Amino acid sequence: MSASNTIKTVFLLGLLSAILLFAGEALGGRQGLYIGLAIAVVMNFSSYFFSDKIALSMYAAQPVSETENPEVYRRVAPIVRGLCQRMGLPMPRLWLIPEESPNAFATGRDPAHASVAFTAGILQLMDDREIEGVVAHELGHVLHRDILTSSVAATIAAAIMFLSRMAFFFGGSRDEEDSGSGGMIGGVLMMILGPIAAVLIQMAISRTREYSADAASAKYTGTPYELVSALQKLETYSKRIPMEASPSTAHLFIIKPFTGQWFMQMFSTHPSTEDRIARLQAMR
Repeated sequence: MSASNTIKTVFLLGLLSAILLFAGEALGGRQGLYIGLAIAVVMNFSSYFFSDKIALSMYAAQPVSETENPEVYRRVAPIVRGLCQRMGLPMPRLWLIPEESPNAFATGRDPAHASVAFTAGILQLMDDREIEGVVAHELGHVLHRDILTSSVAATIAAAIMFLSRMAFFFGGSRDEEDSGSGGMIGGVLMMILGPIAAVLIQMAISRTREYSADAASAKYTGTPYELVSALQKLETYSKRIPMEASPSTAHLFIIKPFTGQWFMQMFSTHPSTEDRIARLQAMR
């Protein structure tokens, strides 16, 4: 990751932590602020080691190996292994998400602890060349060290959204020193603004990195058209088969999961598919 991307990532994750502090203050005044600080410290520490496990468990991902889901392994592992050799990466762990909507994502704290997950739908929909384009995109995130930032952001954003919901019920419960109507107002503001802020920050983290991962796919497969074909199918079929996805983890996927919910549509964490395809086609 470049120095500018590192600074940007630290700044954005700092903003996520600041929102946790605001949430704590809105919920419980000074005491809540201290609680928010403690949560921010714990979340930043624990998400470094466990964010990938949290994301995978949210989608009931199943291991893919020679003994677990062997048919998927026999198809996907040679593709992944070949790309890893070209990209100089260790073999990631592979996972299957029992979901008909086509999609995929990478997660983990570094290339040595990376995971790549595929939905059952994407494996049914795409041929091996398109799967190679998708895998190269996800390994591009691993190569560029995007996966830690994305995984940590997902974990902290999920906590922010949980706290914002709590604010609706407990926004007015302050101690005597901080009594007054400010607690309820702060709670309502957190309920409204917390998820919006979290997704906006995720959007800033994700958008430019999707272009870089697309470019990596074109480079290491030798052609942009594998990923172009895959993106065209993903755009069409993800709308036909909506996916139950949380806004806190939507940025992890290769294409924004289509749910039909206004919130997910309003705050897209991805560039438009049309723009991504146009950029890929210009790489000829």
